[in-house]
Amino acid sequence: MKDALAIHRWLLAHQVHHEIVRLPRPMTCAEELPEAVSAAPERCLMVTVLEVTTWVGREVVVGVTSPVSSPPRPGALGGLLRARQVRPAPAHVINATTDYACGLVCPLLLPESLPMFIDDRLLADTEPFFTATGERHTALSMRSLDLLAVLPGKMVDLRGSRARGARVAVARRH
Repeated sequence: MKDALAIHRWLLAHQVHHEIVRLPRPMTCAEELPEAVSAAPERCLMVTVLEVTTWVGREVVVGVTSPVSSPPRPGALGGLLRARQVRPAPAHVINATTDYACGLVCPLLLPESLPMFIDDRLLADTEPFFTATGERHTALSMRSLDLLAVLPGKMVDLRGSRARGARVAVARRH
């Protein structure tokens, strides 16, 4: 399993400024980050791993990096990917696919074979983002711009917006 030390070494090798934060108490999942680091939920990131079934019946595992405040809705991702079904991946699939502990997946050092999507609501500024490290007692803190520069994946709109416009009821012909 990957951990804070592996992330720290990788970031040092790429000369990216960061900080590994020791947490006052252990956390069980990334959703606990805002309380653990006293940060706004929009500044704390989580990775959601999902199983996607395509229309031709192919099973694919994908990851989504998003703020804790707005986790990805499977329906929004399904619409984006034009998938038949999208569901949360079970813990054993998350552990095997990401090499991180389920619930504590860091968006860095993920395998290249895992398709990754990044929620476009992540703010590109100089304030820090916090993310899990795979360990219960630590978190990663990085400037937003630095983290977005090294995050793998494609920026996507996960709001799941529908086409706008007036809806008009049309009477059926008798």
